[in-house]
Amino acid sequence: NYIAAMQKTAPGKKFGRMVITHHHGDHIYGLPFFPANMEIVCHEYCRQEMLAMTFPTPTWEKRDGWAEGGEPRRIVPPTTTINERTTYYYNGIEVQVITNAPAHTFGDMMIYLPEQKVLFAGDIAFYWVAPFCHNAHPTKWMEACDKILSMDVKTIIPGHGPIGGKKELEDMANYIAVFKNEARKRYDDGLSAGKAAASISLGRYDAWIGAQDRLVMNTVRFYHEFKGDLKPEQDIEGMKIATAEFNAIKGIKN
Repeated sequence: NYIAAMQKTAPGKKFGRMVITHHHGDHIYGLPFFPANMEIVCHEYCRQEMLAMTFPTPTWEKRDGWAEGGEPRRIVPPTTTINERTTYYYNGIEVQVITNAPAHTFGDMMIYLPEQKVLFAGDIAFYWVAPFCHNAHPTKWMEACDKILSMDVKTIIPGHGPIGGKKELEDMANYIAVFKNEARKRYDDGLSAGKAAASISLGRYDAWIGAQDRLVMNTVRFYHEFKGDLKPEQDIEGMKIATAEFNAIKGIKN
């Protein structure tokens, strides 16, 4: 598993600090399996969102690769929050924790090793996987990518997809730009979000993992940006309405 792999890489080392790039479940639900006295660092917004989380059931259901089933659902609150930049030094290795928000969420953070030119970008980077915009500020996300592209970095570890670099990040930013252009045309034509999503084609990006599943979600998010009423939280009700319309047009049964 993940913990065993890290211990194999650094045998005998204890987990002293964990940096959380943002609040989404696939990045925080494993925290209860780490040492209880470990420092957990995140953006202030990330901590607020984690503390507000609730679960539909007290234990996890069985899911291959995720849970054996029966483990208690529990949020482990971060102990340290930062809003700009903090630098750590480990045996002479400089490690910068940098905020880069809003982007994928309103509390994104990255970990940068300037000497090694390595960046752990979290979910600001999706490689060959369609980005989730449900908590995003899409245009600011593109600006966050521009910030990374201006950095002295060679290797970028994404939140989803294989390890890559600036070329892959630029391609992902272009996905968002293409989506924005397509959504804007339909918004200006007066189409609802559901109808717009049903007619959007992204060219070669249509083949990316999850591209079709995220059409509605991302369209709804762009529509809020165009309207000027974008909020950090996702519009669950708006996505339900748009999804129902999208499914009706596409002939998809719930």
